[in-house]
Amino acid sequence: MTASTQKNRLGRGLASLINERFDETGIGAEDRRSLPLALLRAGRFNPRRNFPEEQLEELAASIRERGLVQPLVVRPIAGEPRVYEIVAGERRWRAAQLANLHEVPVIVRALSDHEAVEIAIIENVQREDLNAIEEGEGYRLLMDGHGYTQEDLAKVIGKSRSHLANTLRLLKLPDSVQELVRTGRLSAGHARALIGREDATALATRIVNLGLSVRQVEALTQEQSGKPKPRKNKIKDADTKAAEAELSQALGLGVEIRPGRGEKGELRICYTKLEQLDDICSRLMRRSGR
Repeated sequence: MTASTQKNRLGRGLASLINERFDETGIGAEDRRSLPLALLRAGRFNPRRNFPEEQLEELAASIRERGLVQPLVVRPIAGEPRVYEIVAGERRWRAAQLANLHEVPVIVRALSDHEAVEIAIIENVQREDLNAIEEGEGYRLLMDGHGYTQEDLAKVIGKSRSHLANTLRLLKLPDSVQELVRTGRLSAGHARALIGREDATALATRIVNLGLSVRQVEALTQEQSGKPKPRKNKIKDADTKAAEAELSQALGLGVEIRPGRGEKGELRICYTKLEQLDDICSRLMRRSGR
């Protein structure tokens, strides 16, 4: 696939990617069919690795009651006649097995590896239950193996570049910490606070055992790194507010007084131009006699 072709595909959503080579009349009858479950194989490019049994049972119960409404997207497997690889819908395939279905509706497409990985990742990322590590691995696969940039991916999946960057950073964590995220014992918020720490594994274990919140973890990592805790703003009394107003009027600039402990505090004068800073310095120097 050329760079221009890839660029034209961006931002069009999963449905467009699946149907893009077909005319406006829709999917031809020869491409939509039912296939026996035994002829389907799990996809090589599915970023999802964790299939919680409880969720599969819930989906299976829904399939028993309403049937499988959304078809799977599959592609032929070279060298294996009548056998197909699942590109999108592996979770539905697994649940259909639990529901004792014999066959499922599918859309057959002759997809390249590039197209297969693109559809597999987008289909899963658009679902809320994909864990952050699986999501990050999907992004990395598209970037390392298929030439996507973060900007490209942001357009394809409809997420911000900062979300992509933060998710990819989770892959720098030790494998043991990543596994805690995969299994849901550690949230992505907890994990982000551990990135770059040599004691990430020990801290992750402590978080899980003590049930610490994300804020508690952030405070703990700040404390251990020697960073000062953010100072709480004190409520200003009427005299302080009046002093701020008088100074601001006299200087023609924004003024803020921050009371500290005892009689200590800070005086902040805000300027927007260097000329204003020069004027403040000159006035202070004149008062000091310099």
